[in-house]
Amino acid sequence: MPGKKRTRNILLIGLGGIVIGFILFIFFHSAMVKTSTNEYCMSCHIHEEADAAWKKSVHYNSKSGTVTDCAACHLPPEEEGVLKYMMAKAKMGAKDFWAYWTKDKEELDFAKMGELEHAVKTVYNSSCEKCHVNLFPEGMSDDGVTAHLYYEENAKKLNLQCISCHLDAGHYNPNYKHTKMTEAVEVNSGIVYDSATVVTAFKNFTETVPGTGASINMIAIPGGDFTIGSSEKEPFHKKDEGPQKNVKISRFFMSEVEVTWNQYWAFYNETMSEGRTPPEKVYANNSRPDVDAVSGPTPPFGFPDQGWGMGSRPAITMTHYAAETFCQWLSLKTGKKYRLPTEAEWEYAARGGTSTPYFFEGNPKKFSNEGLWNRIFGSDTAMIARYVVYSEDSDGKTAEPEKMGANPFGLKNMLGNVLEYCSDWYQEDAYSKLKDGEIDPKGPSEGSEYVVRGGNYASDAADVRCSSRGHTENDAWLRTDPQNPKSIWWYSDIKGIGFRIVCEVPEGID
Repeated sequence: MPGKKRTRNILLIGLGGIVIGFILFIFFHSAMVKTSTNEYCMSCHIHEEADAAWKKSVHYNSKSGTVTDCAACHLPPEEEGVLKYMMAKAKMGAKDFWAYWTKDKEELDFAKMGELEHAVKTVYNSSCEKCHVNLFPEGMSDDGVTAHLYYEENAKKLNLQCISCHLDAGHYNPNYKHTKMTEAVEVNSGIVYDSATVVTAFKNFTETVPGTGASINMIAIPGGDFTIGSSEKEPFHKKDEGPQKNVKISRFFMSEVEVTWNQYWAFYNETMSEGRTPPEKVYANNSRPDVDAVSGPTPPFGFPDQGWGMGSRPAITMTHYAAETFCQWLSLKTGKKYRLPTEAEWEYAARGGTSTPYFFEGNPKKFSNEGLWNRIFGSDTAMIARYVVYSEDSDGKTAEPEKMGANPFGLKNMLGNVLEYCSDWYQEDAYSKLKDGEIDPKGPSEGSEYVVRGGNYASDAADVRCSSRGHTENDAWLRTDPQNPKSIWWYSDIKGIGFRIVCEVPEGID
């Protein structure tokens, strides 16, 4: 009897456990379903415009009438495992709940949250693939087929994201364009210059580009001595910023701001290559010593301004070769020698005669978001925001140059806004090969990547110091370009890259 009683108790406990487990399963499943509805998401999600933008998107306003819910994009598919799904749900829910109770919605930068850098962290690629089983639906363009074939072949190897090309699929963005540019860009300046500016003295001048409405303000940069690089005591100093060397720079002219869209489109419209001109043909034409007309960019996939606006905003996403070709075109148009700055010229101009981390007062540690204290309580942006468009004061995109103060030489946006190309090849130990007192030093004679300087709108204050160095990442920046061969004109995965130009002083100018 005792044995039978024990068996009965075990069965009762087991049955009770099953019942309790079933009840808990029903409870948690019901809670999971309820908390995954659009209404529940929006009850805690404090971005009021998200609902309106979602209902205008193709995931809601579709031809079939099928609606894709919030959870379908912002959570992984349940097929990948309940644990992964619940962990992602708990993480996102806790983040939204914390924001709802602790943050003032007026202080949140919703524009930045709508940019790709944020989207790739909140959208699951596997969720896109779950619904979009057929990547080649009826009516797809040839360019679309090319892009999706490239995705199928390289998605895992290159970690390609659907959202990289379909940023407006879930939340409608009227400025985002996913079509290919096929023609010239209209720039309405109302002016067409018939001659270039004649330079008769070493002073600021405005270049006028014949046959276009483009003009470029050029600042006279006096020559002088300066110390390139940073000391090991400077906050956020990196190994490639040393050893410091004293060098001498000859005078030159530099554009007041980064090359703008108005200026770049003038170049594009005059030199645009038809179709897919083979790179070898372009290189052969542009390298001829007697060239009188350069071959310019082919039409890009998508609109390279990212929907942020054109006009006086800095032109972005062009390659180093495209920037050099712009200088070649401008030289032919004006009869002057235009080029990219050397790295030494760039840093000399950025410092404007100063020797501090920035050309204005301030400690990089106070401006940076690197430290725990600043991440919690916010960094001190009062001074740096007057001169620099960077991660803590940008809205996730570039800004018009007129909004920022100039450095002592009269140059704007030398720090932040967009990374700027230099003519030098990048080497980590480049400064160790310089000699103290060297005049107009140039970088290494060869390399695989070029120097970029100044940081951009998404950079931390640590990376917009005058001495901070960076370099191109050509393969990574072309990661999602489906063309074969890859474009020599446009990058597909970098938005914060641009350039400013230098004009050499003509002979005979005092």
